[in-house]
Amino acid sequence: MSEENTATQTPALERRLGLGSAISLNMMNMIGVGPFITLPLVVAAMGGSQAILGWVLGAVIALCDGLVWAELGAAMPEAGGSYAFLREMYGREGAGRWLSFLYIWQLGFSAPLSIASGCIGLADYAAYLWPALNSSVFGRHVPLVSLLAAATCVLAVALLYRNLTAIARMAWVMMGGVLLTIGAVIVAGATHFHPAMLAVPHGAFTPNAGFFEGLGAATLLATYDYWGYYTVCFLGGEVRDPGRTIPRAVLWSIALVAGLYLAMQVSVLGVIPVRELTHADAAQFAVVAVLMQQTFGATAAKVLALLVMWTAFASVFSLLLGYSRVPYAAALDGNYFRAFARLHPKHKFPDVSLLALGVVGAVFCFFNLAVVIAALVAIRILLQYILQQVGVIVLRIKRPEMPRPFRIWLYPLPPLLALAGFLFIVFSRREASRELLDAALVALSGSLIYFVRAKRRGEWPFRAGRSS
Repeated sequence: MSEENTATQTPALERRLGLGSAISLNMMNMIGVGPFITLPLVVAAMGGSQAILGWVLGAVIALCDGLVWAELGAAMPEAGGSYAFLREMYGREGAGRWLSFLYIWQLGFSAPLSIASGCIGLADYAAYLWPALNSSVFGRHVPLVSLLAAATCVLAVALLYRNLTAIARMAWVMMGGVLLTIGAVIVAGATHFHPAMLAVPHGAFTPNAGFFEGLGAATLLATYDYWGYYTVCFLGGEVRDPGRTIPRAVLWSIALVAGLYLAMQVSVLGVIPVRELTHADAAQFAVVAVLMQQTFGATAAKVLALLVMWTAFASVFSLLLGYSRVPYAAALDGNYFRAFARLHPKHKFPDVSLLALGVVGAVFCFFNLAVVIAALVAIRILLQYILQQVGVIVLRIKRPEMPRPFRIWLYPLPPLLALAGFLFIVFSRREASRELLDAALVALSGSLIYFVRAKRRGEWPFRAGRSS
């Protein structure tokens, strides 16, 4: 049976997701364990409270990029998000077929890396509460904390094995825990706040090479923490009134999370001295627990650590939900391996795609967290975000008549500014060459598979008479 026939017989997704649930899922994706482990790293990157600039610049880039997602998501409300966007922007039967396949291929690496980062962060906070998890098993080769991270991934897959209505109800419960966690950090900081601790060192904003390198590193971390405002676009085929719901969900998510992150960073800086935040021996992942211990005591710190674990799990849950729809959409379109086009016969969700991402994510849980984040950011920016910023302009030129329920504000400034911001993040840091190599390997391997497959199937660029 051909892939096209298999796709044709596959049941359709159902539109059940409203605005409130869409915002909730976006924010759960955004507020994972990231901000709770990167706050001291952002401060260390710039050497003081001027690190707030990294959060502000990250928010500006997120808003500019979010406007691109809002226009594309409203115009093409299909399962798969970026897969559908890249296919249409660069030609459904032309180069868009290659670039959309390449996007799905890199997602097989970047999505599990993102999922694993949340699981690893959760396990690290668990080790803060139960130090015995730092020991190893199987001849001291496998840390218990890594096994816990992998088990977290498996649990999230199990909970997602149901229909979207039930998942949306769980999302609201999880979102309550996420907001409680952020709120507790902000209240702890606000009630013990010392404005003098926000003083910026003399010469902190001198525009030299060190300043821009530090700003690039801080913005990379902030950008990683903001990512997730586009989750609703991956669920486009399951969103009610997508022309209105998707743009609103994207933009409201960015605005709300940016406000929460800025308040949290200011709260931490107003309680914990910069020298403690940037100390080489500091327990980086436990910074908010340290904040709570200094303000409300050890018991409150343990409670907050549990809430951070809740938040991390909510993020993993949301990531798996959104990304599992992407390989499904590509397979349904005949541009990926046909097994991924299958929907669960009862609950109508892409079960093969969900299981595949869960398995790979569990494997990545045995990697170092810093390595996971660096590889994720480089691959995602170079093989997805940059292509989308250029592509939205290409699509405006090629198809001006295309219905666009939402249009980018101040076009073309947002995609150009987002493009500049992403390039700055990638190339402003010393580690850029290593991360570029990671992205190049993924791109080359994916391209090789695509062209071998396309030649065998007679698809672009091997099919005569097809335009690009």
